[in-house]
Amino acid sequence: MMTRHYLLVLATTLISAEVLADNIAGVDRFLCSTLRATVCVADGDCATVAPADLNIPQFIEVDTKAKSLATTAASGENRRTTAALISRAEERLVMQGYENGRAFSMLVREETGQASFASVADDRSVIVFAACTPAPGR
Repeated sequence: MMTRHYLLVLATTLISAEVLADNIAGVDRFLCSTLRATVCVADGDCATVAPADLNIPQFIEVDTKAKSLATTAASGENRRTTAALISRAEERLVMQGYENGRAFSMLVREETGQASFASVADDRSVIVFAACTPAPGR
């Protein structure tokens, strides 16, 4: 029963992301709005929550040339991380890295702007779904 619930949440989230996202093919800077997050802990419990409940910013600025993920200036948080790997293949953008004891990975379907972010630590994993659009002024 629990598996069906997560599949339903996943399907609903992916549909929502696709509707709200834009084509980012060939774009070096884009903005992603986080939609939903699921956190799973080592004992096997998982919960779907609002990203803010996990201190995940509402908006994430992605700059592929700088290899960075950052909070927006308006958030006042001044958070930034650098990816070790960026690649584009099969109309998808992938960014991966490691920071503060956590590995992270992001996959964006360029044609739709639909995105998934994952963060993995020793005791928990977090998956975030987002919708992305080219950065303003680009």
